[in-house]
Amino acid sequence: MATSTNREKLTVKTKILYGVCEFGVSMMHSAVQFFLMFYYTDVVGISPAIAGTALLVGKLTWDSINDPLVGLISDKMQTRFGRRRPFLLLGAVPYGLSVWIVFSTPSGLTGAAAFFAVLFTFLLFDTFHTAISVPYYAMTPELTHDYDERTSLTAYRKIFGVSGYMGGAILTGLVAGFYQDSLGWSTKAAYSGMGATFGIICTIVVLITALTVKERSPAEVKPSELPVIESVKITFANKPFMRLVLAFIISSYSFTLMTGFFIYYMKYYLLMEEKFSLVMAIMMGALLIFLFFWKWVSDNWNKGPAYALGLFIACAAISVCFFLPHEPTPAIYVIAFVVGFGFSSQYVFPWSMLPDCIEHDQKKTGERREGVYYGVWAFLMKFASAAGVASIGWVLKLFDYVAPPTDAFIEQSTHTLLGMRLFFGPIPAIIMIASLPLLIWFPITRASHRELRVELDDYSPY
Repeated sequence: MATSTNREKLTVKTKILYGVCEFGVSMMHSAVQFFLMFYYTDVVGISPAIAGTALLVGKLTWDSINDPLVGLISDKMQTRFGRRRPFLLLGAVPYGLSVWIVFSTPSGLTGAAAFFAVLFTFLLFDTFHTAISVPYYAMTPELTHDYDERTSLTAYRKIFGVSGYMGGAILTGLVAGFYQDSLGWSTKAAYSGMGATFGIICTIVVLITALTVKERSPAEVKPSELPVIESVKITFANKPFMRLVLAFIISSYSFTLMTGFFIYYMKYYLLMEEKFSLVMAIMMGALLIFLFFWKWVSDNWNKGPAYALGLFIACAAISVCFFLPHEPTPAIYVIAFVVGFGFSSQYVFPWSMLPDCIEHDQKKTGERREGVYYGVWAFLMKFASAAGVASIGWVLKLFDYVAPPTDAFIEQSTHTLLGMRLFFGPIPAIIMIASLPLLIWFPITRASHRELRVELDDYSPY
């Protein structure tokens, strides 16, 4: 009988080099999540409803194709560099350029011109973001088959992920501010310069992982032979996968609402825009500090219930923001720390639970099809995120948000401030809580996965 051997244990060096790429991917995910809508409304001057709708249309059209497509192509690819690394090697430079372009959207556009400017620049960025992220994430279950080692690999990767996410949340405004204040650039030029700076960083970190981390040999991982349509159908028939996906869609949508409204809430309700970077640093610092706490929880508890606990803590803390006074308050620092503690679980568990779901598919098909799973996962995750960003634009319009002239401040109405309070705190928290039963009773446990690995080690050709 074959068993998991020491070859499933990864060196710390391998985990670090693999995790480096996550810094760039997460940095851009954060920059888009926190600042893209703000950039469109307050920097470029595009209507929030037009910008939000353009982003959602892009997700419903091209993005519904390109994520699974990239995953399927990588599953069927076989080169001397592996199945996933060629995407990173060839896509690093175009990815960096697309980062610059998305934050260089022309200003002064209205109507259809504004709609298509947002649509095309964002889709260019999103295409290369997909070409990098889907194959990169699909490497996780291929590097190790061990239940706990995957959590360890994910925790190391998420050190870079949280650092990158923190960088996107904190440095976007600071870097743009440097170009504006120190070099005298206009606000729009400063954001374009920030995009170019982030693009260079993304290119470098992607190449570091692509050039240093090797996949399993072609003899161990054979290309998928399933037809495309059948491959997708089988993926959606995987019950543990769909249960995890549903929970993650709900939490991702809610998280996007929170993060997207955060800058508006800080600027217009708490009147603490200048403290936004500090509050983000506290929240993301807590996220980073508690990654290995949740890894320890996972080692002593099943992943699903542990994930649910973290989300519940974050939801309880973020709901308190609705009751804060309409003035600067130090309470936001405490809340940010607790929210970071809870949401730290979001960066460990779903990414270590997904490979376990994929092995249920391997038992049925006899193939390892990480690419299509991560492609579908990426599409649904980005769709949830885009739906959240679009919702931000619609809610701002619904609550009569008035975008100020560049570098100016406008006191928003009580009605508008109520919308910011509701959609930064209690409403996304209530939505997220709906996902907790899916996680508390998640069907894959440590014991059931151990039994599955015994079967796969006995009978799998890999």
